[in-house]
Amino acid sequence: MNVCLSTEHPYNHLIETLNDGRIKYFNPQKLNDQRYDKLPLSIRVLLEAAVRNCDGFYTKEEDVQNLLDWQQQQCKTEVPFTPARVLLQDFTGIPAMVDLAAMRDAVAKHGVDPSLVNPKCPTDLIVDHSLQIDYSKWCGMELIRNKERLQFFKWCSKAFKNVNVVPPDVGAVHQVNLEYLSRVVQVRGGFIYPDSVVGTDSHTTMINGLGILGWGVGGIESEAVMLGQPVSLTLPQVVGCKLVGSINPLTTSIDIVLGITKHLRQAGIAGKFVEFFGPGVSQLSAPDRTTIANMCPEYNATVSFFPVDQVTIKHFKKTSECYLPNKSYMRAVKLFRCFDDPSEDPQYSEVIEINLSSIVPYVSGPKRPQDRVAVCSMKEDFQSCLDEKVGFKGFHISKEKQETRVPFLHCGREYQLAHGSVVIAAVISCTNNCNPAVMLTAGLMAKKAVEAGLVVKPYIRTSLAPGSGMVTHYLSTSGVLPYFSQLGFEVIGYGCATCIGNTAPLPEAVVDAIKQGDLVACGVLSGNRHFEGRLCDCVRANYLASPPLVVAYAIAGTVGINFEKEPLGVTSEGKEVYLRDIWPSREEVQQTEEDMVISSIFKDKGNTFWNNIDCPESILFPWDHKSTYIRSPCFFSKLSKEVPPPQSIENAHALLFLGDKVTTDHISPAGSIARVSAAAKYLQSKRLTPREFNSYGARRGNDAVMTRGTFASIKLQNRFIGKSGPKTLHIPSGQTLDVFEAAERYQRDGIHLIILAGKDYGSGNSRDWVAKGPYLLGVRAVIAESFEKLHKNQLVGMGIMPLEFLPGQNADSLELNGKERFTITLPESLSPRQQLNVNVRHICSLDAWILASFQQWKRDLINKLKLKAPVSNTLNNQFPQHDTKLMSKNKQHR
Repeated sequence: MNVCLSTEHPYNHLIETLNDGRIKYFNPQKLNDQRYDKLPLSIRVLLEAAVRNCDGFYTKEEDVQNLLDWQQQQCKTEVPFTPARVLLQDFTGIPAMVDLAAMRDAVAKHGVDPSLVNPKCPTDLIVDHSLQIDYSKWCGMELIRNKERLQFFKWCSKAFKNVNVVPPDVGAVHQVNLEYLSRVVQVRGGFIYPDSVVGTDSHTTMINGLGILGWGVGGIESEAVMLGQPVSLTLPQVVGCKLVGSINPLTTSIDIVLGITKHLRQAGIAGKFVEFFGPGVSQLSAPDRTTIANMCPEYNATVSFFPVDQVTIKHFKKTSECYLPNKSYMRAVKLFRCFDDPSEDPQYSEVIEINLSSIVPYVSGPKRPQDRVAVCSMKEDFQSCLDEKVGFKGFHISKEKQETRVPFLHCGREYQLAHGSVVIAAVISCTNNCNPAVMLTAGLMAKKAVEAGLVVKPYIRTSLAPGSGMVTHYLSTSGVLPYFSQLGFEVIGYGCATCIGNTAPLPEAVVDAIKQGDLVACGVLSGNRHFEGRLCDCVRANYLASPPLVVAYAIAGTVGINFEKEPLGVTSEGKEVYLRDIWPSREEVQQTEEDMVISSIFKDKGNTFWNNIDCPESILFPWDHKSTYIRSPCFFSKLSKEVPPPQSIENAHALLFLGDKVTTDHISPAGSIARVSAAAKYLQSKRLTPREFNSYGARRGNDAVMTRGTFASIKLQNRFIGKSGPKTLHIPSGQTLDVFEAAERYQRDGIHLIILAGKDYGSGNSRDWVAKGPYLLGVRAVIAESFEKLHKNQLVGMGIMPLEFLPGQNADSLELNGKERFTITLPESLSPRQQLNVNVRHICSLDAWILASFQQWKRDLINKLKLKAPVSNTLNNQFPQHDTKLMSKNKQHR
């Protein structure tokens, strides 16, 4: 933690102690600024970090003042943020740790103690992305494939300070962050302060549901934070999402999550902070909140922040009481909320109000997942599907045939099928794992149904496919699993089943009855796929529903029912039982979840496999030069004690000529390694078979593989080639080569490289190799119409210049064909808004100087000189955070 304890710290006067006198904290309230009380709580977290880490270098007093003045400075001013910790998953974690290991080698060569190289910011690395699904279970094959990587990770956990490695087979990174690593408050160096995190997984935002500020960043940014640099961000707008109203009794947690997600997606909040407030927030459990926050990438917000309240405290009491948030501290710095007290509401950039009572349960179908039907309208909607012409929803059943009933015998008893009869009912938890409430709702409802004397007709093909053994565990612990079984929902195993058509055959008598009456029979499941005929070729109508509604429709035996007006069934005593009679309350579900589920999830189960892995004990990592997984990168081979001045780009060729929306998947693929790729050729030269290639993600610790994998996407559209594929034109020879092979030739000949591109270059998931790879290929600049902001920062971090055309201009409007030679002259020092000189030389006939200017003279110059050859092109190349304006001036025609 960066806290200057000397008297020079500008905010020493804000330090207070808690009641016991042993723990100190910075109290921003002692600034005596009324603006603090009106700040959104997420901004208060940023402010506290700025006060605590104010060192006059990375974080300055003016940053603190800008945060206090958030109302006026939002969207205008950049501020630093030093998070409490960094979260890495292994795909982005391994190159970061390889870099640190290589740094140790580099400083050791200069006579510096290598043990001094450690992350300054506490870092958690979760090994969760290496599983390759070609075997049915996590097994010894993963050890064989990833042995070198796992040994390296274990060495890191011992060799580096401030590094905690969570071994494989524990859980997904954001889930582990939620279940094991979250603290709400941190205590280090005698100071208590809010927990916060930046992570290399897009779902890092899940932690916002527990009042912990966090979001996803790129691998290069995370390395910078690890080494003590803050994240720089433009002060965001904060949208207050006010939740009001009462939740519909039949509405599940998933209904609420999807309903709120839909509202926020429609609100247009991309790049903004969202902070929840209002009386409705108290009705959401901690798992509800984390699920909503987990959906943050779906509505393009930066964070979805739920301030700490009594529900958060209750959650930590059940899960990890030793890390119970310090309520006295949270109240002292006004980071604790009572959502029922409107006097505590901050001022927001704007407010979106969502009435929870307007969110009603839905199902999707009968043929497509996007066709949503309110449960209260299900009976009428199915009737309209029978009437409509055959299409996305219709089946076109004539009126006289809509009342068809077909009797049949099953197990010696007569039953009847009709249009809308349910013949398949599958409870699947694969889409509901992070929020067990819906599975518990289904289980508790099954329990009440059995106790009320209700049954499911035996011809209905019922099944229960938990997403993991943990689901089975908490269903068993809570006592509901036997009731599932009594209704026919037996556990069938752990894997994809009904969604992909792996349903057991229907009874022959049922199939015959469906065919005889040409019936539109129905399947109801809680998975994510239900296209017509997918479950069974004779089942034409299929609906996606929450697990409790699957059970409800199975008991009813038909989708043609209005649950509010019609009973689910009749007991042997003749009593009508309605869905509302057996549906458990939210309070009952939440209590069961807290008592039976959460506490069992958070128990430390140990990891014998990890404990048995051997690793080196040395300070420097002993690189194995035969390894194809872990290799010392060349980034630090030329490391010197003096910082070299910026180098100009001389007579560069364009390595690639790209169009719009080049994504990070195009630049640095993360999937399997194609057998005809440059990376495959390298691995084959190391005597590996295709079966042993593994994936690009698994080999991120080997720069030789990752450099060859850069621009190796089969979907890359390079205008030099005219078709998709990882190829480019080697301009001097005119040959079409793999991108890596062409770059290798250019570097061998000492030729600098640039890339020409269109709009939105670098969009998509952030990956460190999208900047590292081009750098190692020799790319010095990317000239594009626009960049994804995060990727632009990554390019700068690797020393690649992101340059932008003038607004309204592009390579086509400037008549660039990509075969020109580019020279970009850099001064010894660079400053914001600085103008640069660029020279573009047409190989065929023309030299042109691109000079700093805003003058619109090109058309006049053409008319004056009356040249037939194309005049030199006008570029406005915008250096990152440097508004560089560049124009052309014609030289003599050759």
